[in-house]
Amino acid sequence: MILSKRPDIERFLRQPDPAIRAAVIYGRDIGVVRDRGHQLARKVVDNPDDPFDVAQLTDGDLDADAGRLEGELAAQSLMGGRRLVRLRLTTEKAGPDKLAAEALVRHAAGELNPDAFLIVEAGNLDRNSALRKAAEKANGAAAIPCYEDEPGDVARLVRETLARDQVSLNPDALSLFVARLPKERGVARAEIERLALYLGPGSGTTATPADLEDFLGVEPEASLSDAAADAFGGRLAEAQAGLRRAAQEGEAGPAAVRAIGMYLGRLRRALTLHKSGAGLPEAAKAAGVFWKQEREFLRQARSWTLDELDRLQPEVLAADKACKTAGSPDQLIAQRLALTIAGRARRLGL
Repeated sequence: MILSKRPDIERFLRQPDPAIRAAVIYGRDIGVVRDRGHQLARKVVDNPDDPFDVAQLTDGDLDADAGRLEGELAAQSLMGGRRLVRLRLTTEKAGPDKLAAEALVRHAAGELNPDAFLIVEAGNLDRNSALRKAAEKANGAAAIPCYEDEPGDVARLVRETLARDQVSLNPDALSLFVARLPKERGVARAEIERLALYLGPGSGTTATPADLEDFLGVEPEASLSDAAADAFGGRLAEAQAGLRRAAQEGEAGPAAVRAIGMYLGRLRRALTLHKSGAGLPEAAKAAGVFWKQEREFLRQARSWTLDELDRLQPEVLAADKACKTAGSPDQLIAQRLALTIAGRARRLGL
């Protein structure tokens, strides 16, 4: 069975179907995979860390013992409760994938311990994966693909995580913070928890963009964000200085190119909203522009066009790919991209 629609996935994670004995959760964003795996585990057993009712396996365990997974699924709970077997696949080896698929088929059919539940957490399983095929076809199993969070999902994660510490962000601060968060959920969650500590757990604070200035300003990514803004504003010297400063703070070329891509996306979103009838200031806020950068962003938005941004997008993607090639001069690639953008910005009158 395939659960690909978000409402269906959330419904299953809240109340798993009793007929399902196994779930394969997979995707590029391993943070989302881990979150959903843990959410499901808490529905299966009271304590997912209980060594008596829960078995934790990795692909290394399957490499060492081909029958280990089936053995764990056939075993009974030592404490008389429901048994949970969690398998984490961290590689794309065909061997563990095949062994997991074979065990899943038998378990889904009720051939092992029918009261046990199997959760497999994996990376981006392609269509040739035996495990993915088995989970999609078996009546007693669920295949749950995980995709990168949408901005609305990230905003909800921020609100829910902060609420547990009795702090919050107002709408403008939330838009700003979400725009600055990394896409990988595990890293994003760590940043949200760090923000909760910054605001003071239990303080009841509702932060504004001004309250986040120091918190965001101390991030190395702030130098990259400034460098991207300078490049799109036609200020090459300032952009190059920002990239060098970020490099000294530990940010490599791929992060610089990603910051440039995010800024391009912010400009595109604002211009798209403006084209649909929104005022530029409202479009800038919706795109997550920091209030102190709004005047400069609006100046740029009045000069850049969607066509110009579309022509620039392939170069950003090419630079991103080049930066991730082993041995590439990633800092020089990022600086060359900034030079290209600044040159085009100047031709646009910026």
